[in-house]
Amino acid sequence: MPSPRGVLSLLLLSLTAQAAEYRVGPGQALASIGEVPWESLQPGDTVLIHARPTPYQEKWVLGVSGTAAAPITVRGVPDAAGNLPVIQGENATTRTQLNFWNEQRGIVKIGGANRPADTMPAYLVVENLHLKRARGAFTGRNGASRYLDNAAALFIEKGEHITIRGCILEDSGNGLFIANESSDILVERNHLLGNGNAGSIYEHNAYTEALGITYQFNRFGPLCAGCLGNNLKDRSGGTVIRYNWIEGGNRQLDLVESDSETIRADPSYARTFVYGNVLLEPAGAGNAQVIHFGGDNGTAAQYRSQLYFFNNTILSTRTDRTTLMRLSTNAQTAYVTSNAYLVEGNTGRSLALTDSAGTLRHGGNFYETGYTSTFGTLTGTIEETARNLQGEAPGFVDLAGQDFHLLESSPLRGAAVAPPPEAASLVVDWQYGKHRAAEPRRVSSPGHIGAYGDPAGPSTETPDAGSGAPDAGPSGPGEPGKPDDKGGCGAAGGGFAGPLGFVLLVAFALRRKWAD
Repeated sequence: MPSPRGVLSLLLLSLTAQAAEYRVGPGQALASIGEVPWESLQPGDTVLIHARPTPYQEKWVLGVSGTAAAPITVRGVPDAAGNLPVIQGENATTRTQLNFWNEQRGIVKIGGANRPADTMPAYLVVENLHLKRARGAFTGRNGASRYLDNAAALFIEKGEHITIRGCILEDSGNGLFIANESSDILVERNHLLGNGNAGSIYEHNAYTEALGITYQFNRFGPLCAGCLGNNLKDRSGGTVIRYNWIEGGNRQLDLVESDSETIRADPSYARTFVYGNVLLEPAGAGNAQVIHFGGDNGTAAQYRSQLYFFNNTILSTRTDRTTLMRLSTNAQTAYVTSNAYLVEGNTGRSLALTDSAGTLRHGGNFYETGYTSTFGTLTGTIEETARNLQGEAPGFVDLAGQDFHLLESSPLRGAAVAPPPEAASLVVDWQYGKHRAAEPRRVSSPGHIGAYGDPAGPSTETPDAGSGAPDAGPSGPGEPGKPDDKGGCGAAGGGFAGPLGFVLLVAFALRRKWAD
């Protein structure tokens, strides 16, 4: 029987024999992205793309897999001024050794290829890349080609345990597009802006459909001029949207049904969690509704059912009316607690809670004085579960400067109520830092209303995306309870714990095989 030391040696040799680092850019071993052997990357490999004065005009597919202990990482290296490497899709070319379908759908694509052989990609990290202009022409496997209108800066056709971190995704049909064969996705600290197509409602800054997805610490800017899509449109199961800054769009959030039977059958599909976000509704933006929840395909039986919406800050600067949310049918229920709502630029009853349908249960919120239930005809139900505050001054540090931290005199302090039991494990102990940063938030009881509480001091940690949708027990059809497998954090090595893991990782770093 092999000794523990022998087993460890074999593991070390296996890992270190495969790990490689490929450096691309000025003064590096590889001059172009196309020189990277994308089709043969192995667990633990890292591709470092260095910024340069001119964009890289190249596109590629990731059709390979890492492991939880040794993910495959594609990382941009900024220049001295902090600029990320720019990857431009327009007029891009592809390495001839790659052959993948749907190349007209994105600049960087994950999953779906002939070379490398088709597989389910897993444990991949894509970070610190500036991906722009999946528009116009490119050269692909069939020669001169053109992107489709719905092409994305980053397109995940299928994949598991994928992390998208610190990227800029802009000026494409969709900034981020994720198809429904994907699962356990973490999207954090990215900037999505200027995407969509003028006059079209079908393309968005993000359009995603996965089984298990967490958005955190992202900045969603306005779409392109004249573009009519939503900011974040999601059809996923097990969705957690927390600590983001979301500005503009036809709606800030459009959370509708999945087209996948697999996703709809999963227990996590029943419950969607949105908390700790800043949602900005600009004057003159598209729909006056900030959130749409339920579905849009007309088959009500497929719609999502329960939305948990708490500790968000919503500011509207519309000069007409603003509606917080539209629930698609009376089968939808929204649990709305401890949020701060303010409408600037209008007076009177300019804020409504709901469009018409569904059940909205609310308590512990701060509203502009004189809010109303609906501007139309209420066909659903509104239930006040705890006292809500009304006023004109929420006590933000600097409303004009969009600093929504709370003054010591703020009436929002100590006025929050606990969210429903189904969300009890989702402790609000972080908040969004301008921009794309994570601020620790002190947990207090009672807590503060809105997306900002008191700072908890400096920290280098960030939330574990695996702490998402909890199972609070039965409450109707489609019960949550999907096992927590660390989501995208697993792709960053979060599941590789213990002394053996530490030793392996140290050896892995010390004995890395360099491509140059």
